[in-house]
Amino acid sequence: MYILTIDGKKDEGAFAVEDDYGSQVLYFFEEEDDAERYLGLLEAEDYPKMQVVKIKDDVAIKTCELYNYQYVIINSDDLVIPPKEYDIHSEDKI
Repeated sequence: MYILTIDGKKDEGAFAVEDDYGSQVLYFFEEEDDAERYLGLLEAEDYPKMQVVKIKDDVAIKTCELYNYQYVIINSDDLVIPPKEYDIHSEDKI
């Protein structure tokens, strides 16, 4: 799987979006191409420069479950559109 991080800060956390209830949700992309496409959409909305980082599926999911982080696995059939506004708190640490 793949996540997005702010360029040069991959050790500081993964990019997350806020859901309708105010919770942070991490996006795990099954395909690198989908992560790259989403990254392009973020750049078009003037988000900070991001990078795609490959992660180990089992470790990422176990970490989220251990720390009670919400996450969603994005597969190639999913359509994900970035939020219009960037909030510096949208970067969650995993």
